[in-house]
Amino acid sequence: MAPNLECRMYESKYPEVDVAVMIQVKHIADMGAYVSLLEYNNIEGMILFSELSRRRIRSVSSLIKVGRIEPVMVLRVDKEKGYIDLSKRRVSEEDIQSCEELYNKSKLVHSIMRHVAETMNIDLEDLYIHVGWPLYRKFGHAFEAFKTMVTDPDSVLNSLTREVKEIGPDGQEVTKVVPAMTEEVKDALIKNIRRRMTPQPLKIRADIEMKCFQFDGVLHIKEAMRKAEAAGNDDCPVKIKLVAPPLYVLTTQTLDKEQGIAILTKAIEACTESIEKQKGKLTVKEQARAVSERDDRLLAEHMAKLRNENEEVSGDEESEEEEDTGMGEVDVENSGPGITE
Repeated sequence: MAPNLECRMYESKYPEVDVAVMIQVKHIADMGAYVSLLEYNNIEGMILFSELSRRRIRSVSSLIKVGRIEPVMVLRVDKEKGYIDLSKRRVSEEDIQSCEELYNKSKLVHSIMRHVAETMNIDLEDLYIHVGWPLYRKFGHAFEAFKTMVTDPDSVLNSLTREVKEIGPDGQEVTKVVPAMTEEVKDALIKNIRRRMTPQPLKIRADIEMKCFQFDGVLHIKEAMRKAEAAGNDDCPVKIKLVAPPLYVLTTQTLDKEQGIAILTKAIEACTESIEKQKGKLTVKEQARAVSERDDRLLAEHMAKLRNENEEVSGDEESEEEEDTGMGEVDVENSGPGITE
């Protein structure tokens, strides 16, 4: 017999009144919409049309659509009959935000728990009873326990136990306390948590313009770039790239966003101090901030476009425009250690 892989996310079988829950709309009826409560193993609830909006309803289809997933407020719960009445109009923006955050955490925990139950061929509810729900009770949310388990699983799991009944040598039934999971299940859980929850480093970037019109201005700019990179450390190494004179970008990667922003800000200060000593000028075009893959892609496309434009006018190396940059020709790739393209 295959183990059961369906289970609610929380210990309580039903939600509390006046709590926001995540639902998916199943179908629209004469009186309202029937929905599934996603955190409670898809038990059914209903949103009456009168609870859809505070305003007069002109079109039900504009307010609620089959398949949509959204937070709603619990109005009434009849545990005996299994009726759950819900409201869309009583959910505040604050409720929506906190419900979505909670649901996203719970959904990740549920996904890990279900995958372990499936691959280890064990009952999902049993895994929740002895592992998941005790962690919810102890940590406020199992997600917080899982985060700790990425680096220190034993501190979280070693305290979890279960009771088993055995027949002793004298024929009497005895209760023994054993670990909540076998070593195989424990290893599978830790492996899944590490795969899904190990934090990914953030990329932090700042954009600057730097010019120096003094004699040997190119060398002064190179020195300022080295000073910027020297502001980094092993956790937050700083790199500076020439986009096109006079534009440069500073980047670092870190697990700690605030630390990354602070390091880049310090790097800009060091760079500014160095170039201003040589009567150069540094202007911050974009302050240090976390950037996405899309931002990186746009920067790469911009740099490629500028390279193409430079190749088209490469015969005009004595132009006034190039004089104005304060850079002259800089071979960034071969300009010494620490300077990156």
